[in-house]
Amino acid sequence: MSGAPHLVVVGVGKVGTDVVTLACQTGLFRRVSLIDIDEAKARAIALDQHHAQGVSLVPAAVVEASGYEACRTADVIIVAAGPSILPDAHGRLPSDARNRLAVTNAAVIREVMAGISAHTHEAFVIIITNPLDVMVHIARTEFDYPDELVCGTGTALDSARLRRVIADRVGVDPASVSAFMLGEHGATAFPHLSGASVASVPWADVPAVMGVGEIDAEQLRQQVVTEAFDVLHGKGWTSTGIAAAACSLAESYVLDRKTVAPVCTGVAGRYGIEGDASASLPAVVGARGIERRLEVPLSELERRQLSESLEAIAAVYETVRP
Repeated sequence: MSGAPHLVVVGVGKVGTDVVTLACQTGLFRRVSLIDIDEAKARAIALDQHHAQGVSLVPAAVVEASGYEACRTADVIIVAAGPSILPDAHGRLPSDARNRLAVTNAAVIREVMAGISAHTHEAFVIIITNPLDVMVHIARTEFDYPDELVCGTGTALDSARLRRVIADRVGVDPASVSAFMLGEHGATAFPHLSGASVASVPWADVPAVMGVGEIDAEQLRQQVVTEAFDVLHGKGWTSTGIAAAACSLAESYVLDRKTVAPVCTGVAGRYGIEGDASASLPAVVGARGIERRLEVPLSELERRQLSESLEAIAAVYETVRP
């Protein structure tokens, strides 16, 4: 890895722009290259970030519009290309809205990965584009790119929402909550409550120790899944949370933090899963990318929920299989 880390962001729409802003604010990257089909927009966003560095709170970095040749020296590449979820003609957002982007965004990811792999096989590629699990599977399996250097943000944001919801109910800081959402980044995501804890208190003991009523697991799952749509309905898009999740993974890679996160990677071999598949399960993220894929204990219910997630992901991938 270079002494002055270089980030490339592919796709600078609403999500990609938030990624650029957060990445610049961390001061972690000394060079940030922006790639977008709208080159004028990429140049404008780069100039806007350049102006922001005139404020003392913003660390200095070289921010530039570029082409895929920038990937030659990239340490991290965050992919936010492709259209995002939009309401239907009646203003509704169905639960499978992400999956309706599959055909369009599969073409986008294939084009992006072709551009990346033409210039590097050494950068850590973090994918945000939806439907996330299918896009990661395309990137992992259809290009000769090291498997440990490709992942998706997966259920990292879903897990942040889960911790926030639990923290609000229990009345503690989210940092005191240890819990993951697993499986699909979508309607079939499920909370891994058998391994959850609050301030080191096992989940089964949380109601008694924290003085709260029983927390229904299905209601919790539904709240986490639907709150994303609450943001979408009110704001029109989600960008801040997912940008933070992507930048956190980038930081874990650059600083070799060995962070355990529920990223989307290959899951074959875990829990008796046969054949290649991509979904979110806990993994260790460090300087070698995906350094370890963990097989954390799951309850019988959670194993069934994981199977349902894998079936849902596989069904969508069949619609875009080459």
